[in-house]
Amino acid sequence: MPKTIAVPGARLTYDVTGSGPVLFLVGTPMGATGFAALVPHLAEDFTVVTFDPRGIARSTADDPTRQVHPEDTADDLAAVLAEVTDEPAYVLGSSGGAIGTLALVLRHPDRVHTAVVHEPPLSVLLPDAEEIRATTHEIVDTLHTAGWQPAMGRFFDLTGVLTSMSVNDQPPPAPSEEMARGTEYFIANYLRTVALWAPDLEALRAARPRVVVAAGRTSTGQLANRTAVALAAALGTDLALFSGDHGGFSGEPKAFAAELRAALAG
Repeated sequence: MPKTIAVPGARLTYDVTGSGPVLFLVGTPMGATGFAALVPHLAEDFTVVTFDPRGIARSTADDPTRQVHPEDTADDLAAVLAEVTDEPAYVLGSSGGAIGTLALVLRHPDRVHTAVVHEPPLSVLLPDAEEIRATTHEIVDTLHTAGWQPAMGRFFDLTGVLTSMSVNDQPPPAPSEEMARGTEYFIANYLRTVALWAPDLEALRAARPRVVVAAGRTSTGQLANRTAVALAAALGTDLALFSGDHGGFSGEPKAFAAELRAALAG
């Protein structure tokens, strides 16, 4: 049964499955359904928490025009964690969710035991950061002038993430109204704040929660894989390699879950 919580400026919907230590799976713009394949492989020995970020899917935002910053996501994650446990939790953040997880480590370190950040798109760490910044602003402009589908196409071109959803040479299904609404909200309200976020690297190096930086084995060369490599180097830590690509938790969930357990165990 989904649970809800009111936070400043939003109402969040989250789900709790399984038993054991709390493990929060965090995506952005992806909500809880994106982790559906992974959850069963973890719920036997973890209390798995998933949620929809504010303004996405089942979670609502009071002001639909307000930009959502990683610090907002961090506060939202801390609020959900306070509802489900009194102990520091394990957290897996992927893509934009990894940015929110890093902000959580900095703002609410007492809520986190170990954070695994899977392909956080920290473009500021790359040598072509200024080009990425300009393209990011162009994507938002494209949303307002041409709509969410051309804007998302440019986003996929920038990130290098495979966009084909065809199966057996059949065309992908038509996008749902919910997909259109969520994609538009993400580009308008999250894209710039997430992709252009600059973390305090010194504070992350000194953070009490353990931070594991991870990347997909088959996403080498893609933007978020490059930023994961750069973050691990900046923090002076090893890079953990997980099965699959940017969405390996969905494509290869069993292997991904085993690798996540190993990373959490340290």
